[in-house]
Amino acid sequence: MKKTSVPVINPSLDAEENQILQAFESDGLRSSGLSADAQLKYQTYAEATFRKDARINIRLSSRDLKNLQKKALEEGIPYQTLISSVLHKYVEGRLQEN
Repeated sequence: MKKTSVPVINPSLDAEENQILQAFESDGLRSSGLSADAQLKYQTYAEATFRKDARINIRLSSRDLKNLQKKALEEGIPYQTLISSVLHKYVEGRLQEN
């Protein structure tokens, strides 16, 4: 993507993000035009990913729970959702250790 000079719309965004925002606000973006079959396929994937049909009870140290709650607050999500997301990424082999 060629970097061009874009007027700053939002100072908290970088130049590329401002360019995207400007295109969005001026109706310069167009749909990728997925076929109905592709849309249905991805919708099915999304529904399966977010389906929660089992409950578990676990014991955590108070310290770990407080740290999870703090991280979840930073992310703006419930701490149970954060725990579920971490576990999902782990079992899918997508959890990256830094």
